[in-house]
Amino acid sequence: MPAAYLFEYAIIRFVPRVEREEFINIGVIVFCKRPAFLQARLEVDMNKLLALDPSIDIETLQSHLQSFEKVCMGHAGGGPIGAMDHASRFRWLTATRSTIVQTSKVHIGFSEDLQKTVNDLFQKMVL
Repeated sequence: MPAAYLFEYAIIRFVPRVEREEFINIGVIVFCKRPAFLQARLEVDMNKLLALDPSIDIETLQSHLQSFEKVCMGHAGGGPIGAMDHASRFRWLTATRSTIVQTSKVHIGFSEDLQKTVNDLFQKMVL
């Protein structure tokens, strides 16, 4: 039987106006300490975004999402946060903030296949 890995995850949300607390789920982020694993999967449904906020600045949102992905991947374009270890990047990305890209509270689970878990969570929580 394959090993079951303890993982943590959060849902990535688009929040057009933080004062209204309305949001659309646009992705998931999954972290596992051993084996070292950190991955985000994002997909923006423009019809949903525009239904929630027709005045959304798409370029600003895309810039936020690109920064999120760079930090998650440990990309040089992620700045000093992107240079941190997996756990620190996950904690930074899932910290509570008041911006148009936010995450849910962190949840935990067990997985025998972390990549499959990312895809399953994405299917259930975003699509």
